Amino acid sequence: MAIQQLSVNLLSNPEDRKKLLGVISECSDAMTRAQAEKDLIRESISDISKKLEIPKRLVAKMVKVYYKQNYDEEVAVHDQFETLYETVVK
Repeated sequence: MAIQQLSVNLLSNPEDRKKLLGVISECSDAMTRAQAEKDLIRESISDISKKLEIPKRLVAKMVKVYYKQNYDEEVAVHDQFETLYETVVK
């Protein structure tokens, strides 16, 4: 498979280069913040899991359901899974 050649605008205008660098820097900073938030979530779940002796998996699921506000949907999906599993496997 041949590599497709792409045309690249070399951005001869210094203002355009400055704008592009600004966006790259801004996005990089946002990605750094997002990763820090993910790390905080992971650490928080791990800490409370250890303190209360609740499996991390359950705490993480509770956090996710609370965030999405979809408890009823999760219960319905679990009920459907339970019914189907018992029908097929048991």
